[in-house]
Amino acid sequence: MQQPFPRSAPRPAPQPRTLVLLAALLVLLVGAVLLLAAPPAAGVPAAGSERALSEALTRNFARIAGNVVAAAEEMPEESFAFKPTPEVRSFGEIVAHVADAHRRLCALVATGTTAADPGWEASTKTKADLVAVLKLSTTECEKAFAGLDDAALLRPVPFGSREVPAAAVLSFLTAHTNEHYGNLVTYLRIRGLVPPSSRK
Repeated sequence: MQQPFPRSAPRPAPQPRTLVLLAALLVLLVGAVLLLAAPPAAGVPAAGSERALSEALTRNFARIAGNVVAAAEEMPEESFAFKPTPEVRSFGEIVAHVADAHRRLCALVATGTTAADPGWEASTKTKADLVAVLKLSTTECEKAFAGLDDAALLRPVPFGSREVPAAAVLSFLTAHTNEHYGNLVTYLRIRGLVPPSSRK
């Protein structure tokens, strides 16, 4: 007897590539669920906390600034006057320039007022003195940032000819520090030295 409804054609067996993609998707979904369910690591604020943004930005700054300090400690005294071409800053002048920027901009982030330029780039020449002012300015920044919550980073501060959130200044400061760390890396490599971030 003829069937009232024809049987559907059998489905083709899944292809190996399809099975792999499905397995990968399942792994990603399980991983995402576990990640969302896991508590934050010790010392790291939860995403919804009042210091989540400030902690993330200040940790990033501290990491970059630490690389600059380590680079300054790595370079021998006699190479602090080294510059690849006459038109650019010497290694020591870059270190002092970074310290100057730290002193001025960290105060702006923390208080809304730019500190006076300490003039270290023009006045500080020896390795010992340059490393000292760099460490001092970095410590000042870390102390200035320690009490900031996310609301403080969203308040407007004067920057150039306009007002921006304090978080924007902190981001600029970190980018500026990292830019000049890149300069220092080049100088170290020319002198045959391994930069701190490449040793980790």
